[in-house]
Amino acid sequence: MDDALMLFHYDCNMTVTLALAALLLVLGHIIKRFVPLLRKFFIPAPVIGGIIFAFITLAGYQTKAFSFSFDSSLKDLLMTAFFTSVGFTASFRMLVKGGMAVAIFLTVAVLLICLQNLIGIGLAELFGLNPLIGLATGSIPLSGGHGTSAAFGPLLEEHGLNAGLSISIASATFGLVAGSMLGGPIGKRLLSRYNLRPASLSADKQYTDSETALDAVKTVKESTLFAASAWIIMAMGAGYFINVFLQDHKIILPAYLMPMLVACVFRNYCDLTRKEIPLHTISMLGSLGLQFFLAMALMTMKLWQLADLAVPLITILLVQTITMGLYAYFVTFKVMGSDYDAAVIAVGHCGFGLGATPNAMANMDTFTGANGESTKAFFVVPLVGSLFIDFFNAIIITTFMQFII
Repeated sequence: MDDALMLFHYDCNMTVTLALAALLLVLGHIIKRFVPLLRKFFIPAPVIGGIIFAFITLAGYQTKAFSFSFDSSLKDLLMTAFFTSVGFTASFRMLVKGGMAVAIFLTVAVLLICLQNLIGIGLAELFGLNPLIGLATGSIPLSGGHGTSAAFGPLLEEHGLNAGLSISIASATFGLVAGSMLGGPIGKRLLSRYNLRPASLSADKQYTDSETALDAVKTVKESTLFAASAWIIMAMGAGYFINVFLQDHKIILPAYLMPMLVACVFRNYCDLTRKEIPLHTISMLGSLGLQFFLAMALMTMKLWQLADLAVPLITILLVQTITMGLYAYFVTFKVMGSDYDAAVIAVGHCGFGLGATPNAMANMDTFTGANGESTKAFFVVPLVGSLFIDFFNAIIITTFMQFII
């Protein structure tokens, strides 16, 4: 619907867009504080505030009463900053120090990402839909979550998928709930089927020691904020010039990809040279950028574009959920050792394979609270979910898009 047909239209400049995003963030945090169900499923505050505003704009669209347009300059900048901070988490030294269990689980998680995209694309084509819908219901929202959805949704729209952002965000929200509900039943079935028991504390000592060794100093002060900002901005700047060079040679890549890879190079160079970088502060700045970016992205959702896609979307997402359950039961559990620790890891994988790392931790916490501890699982799952999976997911999604577009 043309904005000119609206009774009232407001064009939000950069300042107003940022202020509205901040307001929606505050609103999301307030609502989350008073609604336990939202906390239970770890629904992010920017998603709560952003979706509320999206429903407001839906009402304006349906009644032809009002509409808004927004300045996307800061949104794009914040998206690049977030993915740059993700690049700084991709430490190959950390991967080696984590041991074979971390490397194996990362491989299992990466294979799931590929499977999710293949299933999504295949079912989208079966329904006669744009294959990009397969990515919008694949690893973008499921293994990626709301952050990756908000980043890739507009990119999908640029390449012809009109409802790319709305589909991705809706799928990510579905995944958060489904992942939280799926883990427990899978773990319970594994427990009874294989008569599993927790390992002894001494057997888990190596993971406790490793976890202690990986602890970082988390003091935040002006000097660390400056250093973290400088590292992120330098990586973004270097990545920008690499992108310009590649574009001059007819190689077109997403704007975030080169800054993320440059950050990965910076991180691993610092690991090799023993140079300290404020990783906790970099992660904190990336998280803040993600929150504002998410709020801005969800503000622009056009929910009315989802109406005609309801049946195929629900079908694809249900198939993805069943696939996640079967994958955790038959692949994650078997590959990770077919023991109690492997069962807990499978429970966690349901959480972040469909939702996010906090969902994985909640799944495992609930399961181990009833059945016994697993130090190995609580080391392996968050290390892969927090430090590596977003990095590999972004590269895999970009590769799939190159073949589809």
